[in-house]
Amino acid sequence: MKIGLVVHGPEVIDSGQAKKIIEVLRTKGNVTATIAGTMGKTAVIDAHMENVIDISRSLKPSDCIEECIDTKDVIYLLNHGKNLQTGIAFAGIVISHLDRKDDKPIVHIERPGSSDGAVIPWNAPALEHAKIIANELNLPIILASEKDKNAVLETEGDRVIRHLAGVQPGEKILVNGTVVGYATSHEVSIVTENGYITHIIGGTIKEHGVEKLHNYEHLAPVDLKTAWVKSGRLRSDNFKARTLRSCELGTLITDRREKGAEKGINAVIVDHEAEKVFDIVPGADVAVTIGDDTTILAADILYRLSIPIIGITDGDPDGVSHRTHIFPGSMILRLIPDSDDVIGRKIVSNVFMDKKNMNFKSFQGLKDMVIHEAFGSIKYIKEY
Repeated sequence: MKIGLVVHGPEVIDSGQAKKIIEVLRTKGNVTATIAGTMGKTAVIDAHMENVIDISRSLKPSDCIEECIDTKDVIYLLNHGKNLQTGIAFAGIVISHLDRKDDKPIVHIERPGSSDGAVIPWNAPALEHAKIIANELNLPIILASEKDKNAVLETEGDRVIRHLAGVQPGEKILVNGTVVGYATSHEVSIVTENGYITHIIGGTIKEHGVEKLHNYEHLAPVDLKTAWVKSGRLRSDNFKARTLRSCELGTLITDRREKGAEKGINAVIVDHEAEKVFDIVPGADVAVTIGDDTTILAADILYRLSIPIIGITDGDPDGVSHRTHIFPGSMILRLIPDSDDVIGRKIVSNVFMDKKNMNFKSFQGLKDMVIHEAFGSIKYIKEY
């Protein structure tokens, strides 16, 4: 039997449950596993599982499942949400995006190893497979008819409401990795009009975060139907960070230039999009990161890939990340308040010539150029 396993998020990796479940599934057939999510990829690296779970691509969970529908006999979706309710809500959104949701058995394994863990068959062909894996994992089965698949989204013309499950008051609310507000209730809903966030029911909007999300004056709309939305921290502290050796990087860092002054260095910009860092950095020797949380998160991910950063921060982090690891050779500029975006734009325009990546003569030369653009706004510089 050809088995497709789609893993989502870091928690199920950090807990050791993904490894256990892969071993169980291998007794039933040929398993092909892939991970969805940036922090999930990072967890796979830390768990030494990059040769077991494919981290070479960046696909949404629904895209991973669609691929499996073409090539596999049965598909398992493995997730560990904050609680069972959030996990089922997540899976409901994923399944709703599928064009062929009934073509192959789709079995959802949620929060294995936890007291509220469960197995959910998402279509009729999945029931027998769900019974077998539930018995193996000693988990109960929740039938699809017992949950409301449409409870997460409401659409009224150009108005879209996205309901969040399992939210705790005080938690950050993130859309596509950007903090757009803070929860004041257990029941939180994000409202968009024509693709723009206008209100957070049960929460307060962070105006600067919404501006970032919509790319400031570019006013980029966001589709809440497909956006990555969550509350709380991105990852727990239940892991040990690992730096891949050169021989282990493989396709993660393709076309990495050989070090040498005559060849220069290839630098990339990570501008408030740390969740895309795995897609941005192939071929890079260094990354310039703009924003406090972007710097914290990107630095931590790039530590795994042996890539130093030049971070542009102003001391206004949202605190969504876990403990951060920073690769040696990195430099972080702490600027005066409310200036990281301004200086970041100057660096993008004057240093990178409005390009996503550029070649420079040397790492030190790039550092000097960045410092020059930030001169007058620098409180201090920290080198690692």
